[in-house]
Amino acid sequence: MSLLSSSKKLILPVLVSVMLIGSSSFAFALALSDLSNQDANAGLKAALEKGSSAAVAKLGVENGFMNNEKVKIKLPAKFDKARAVLKMAGQSRKIDELEVSMNRAAEAAVPLAKPLLVNAIKSMTVTDAKNILSGGETSVTDFFRGKTAVALNAKFLPLVKGVTDKAQLAKNYNSVMSQAQKYGVVTEQEASVEAYVTKRATDGLYLMIAEEEKAIRQDPIGAGSKILSKVFGALK
Repeated sequence: MSLLSSSKKLILPVLVSVMLIGSSSFAFALALSDLSNQDANAGLKAALEKGSSAAVAKLGVENGFMNNEKVKIKLPAKFDKARAVLKMAGQSRKIDELEVSMNRAAEAAVPLAKPLLVNAIKSMTVTDAKNILSGGETSVTDFFRGKTAVALNAKFLPLVKGVTDKAQLAKNYNSVMSQAQKYGVVTEQEASVEAYVTKRATDGLYLMIAEEEKAIRQDPIGAGSKILSKVFGALK
């Protein structure tokens, strides 16, 4: 049975709801009604695949995080006191080395996300499709976050730990932040360098998926796919 079964005609009320919410244009209504179940299904999956693949490709390479200010991983502000002490001792280089290792860890971890994202696409349900079609401009990203966040953290954490353990300052980071956590100054996710980097890596990935999704929605023709143009062009 297809994702949006033609026998149940589930796609029509979904598209009509989008029409009613977002447009009063008769031409817009006709464009939506012309879409078949197969088109809607293929268009959604194409958007999911394109957005996720592009995000992984951009981040999962050397300097993918390091040279992108939107996702670059920096030490938490809570670490500033330790940073100041190290600078006074002429050890600021170690701070720089840790920040580089944090970003390298994220860059190494991101490719692990691809099979999880692909599996999420394959598991897309009728409800998922409805939420994506009738949702806002980040509904694809919201879908991925809901389907993969827990698994991504579990996948990323061991690899991130392996990379950050090689940086000598990682132990100092964990010592400083664990003490701060006792006083409620930092969150549990900030208390260890590997947990902090893992969280920032997953957030960075979802942010880039969101940017890809917005670009597809704003210019489906420029996205280079006829089916993307047909589905998301109708929803514009």
